[in-house]
Amino acid sequence: MSLAYEWTDYYDIISTGLEHDVEFYTELALEVKGPVVDLACGTGRISIPMALKDVEVVGIDACERMLEKARAKAKMARVSDKIEFVHSDMRTFELGRTFSLIMIPYRSFLHLLSIKDQMAALRQVRKHLVEGGILALNVFVPQIKHLYEEDEKSSTRGIYSIPGSEDRLVVWDYTRYDHFQQIAEVIRQYERTDRNGIVVQRVVTPFHIRYIFPAELHHLLRLAGFSVIGRYGNFYKEPFESKSTELILVAKKI
Repeated sequence: MSLAYEWTDYYDIISTGLEHDVEFYTELALEVKGPVVDLACGTGRISIPMALKDVEVVGIDACERMLEKARAKAKMARVSDKIEFVHSDMRTFELGRTFSLIMIPYRSFLHLLSIKDQMAALRQVRKHLVEGGILALNVFVPQIKHLYEEDEKSSTRGIYSIPGSEDRLVVWDYTRYDHFQQIAEVIRQYERTDRNGIVVQRVVTPFHIRYIFPAELHHLLRLAGFSVIGRYGNFYKEPFESKSTELILVAKKI
């Protein structure tokens, strides 16, 4: 697991999700009327709102520091009895039970850096689903122009207020691509500045993702024993089209 995810306070500041994604996944969980697995659950950004809707959730993440914060947040929200947080890997997790819905939100499937790893995760998901159970996930859509323009470039991800202080957080990403392997190496730099603009902390954390094209993901799901039953271009369930920047898939175990 990348050290980028050890800095949970900074992670929560910048990783607020995509528009309407919490509502989308929560509505899906309520529809299936059963327990849910949140793979790569992080600090509980989606698991906790689900639990507040009386959904039973098992959150799985490979970073124990993330789970420590998730447990603390769940306790604060008084939903600890509705959520179990498990330290494990989406390629190898074993829960000894089956579920109605397993989700991989916020592009976390992209942390699987090879087809072998992707298939291993999908097999584990299928193993843990009831007959006819549902897998839901989302990934960004690679744009050839952007892959070219962003290669070996630095960009500002954003400038954020830090709750409880007058400090600000400036976040930079340097991205380098291996297009043969479809791997993006991202060097993320956090700069915390005080009210006078002086840098009081600098953290540099690398991580990797493997971007995936829509047709490729469809084939992987089919090979792993799933049938796509929903394909959307955003979390309001608008159709996926050529200009869509996000791909949201809902697939059924077959």
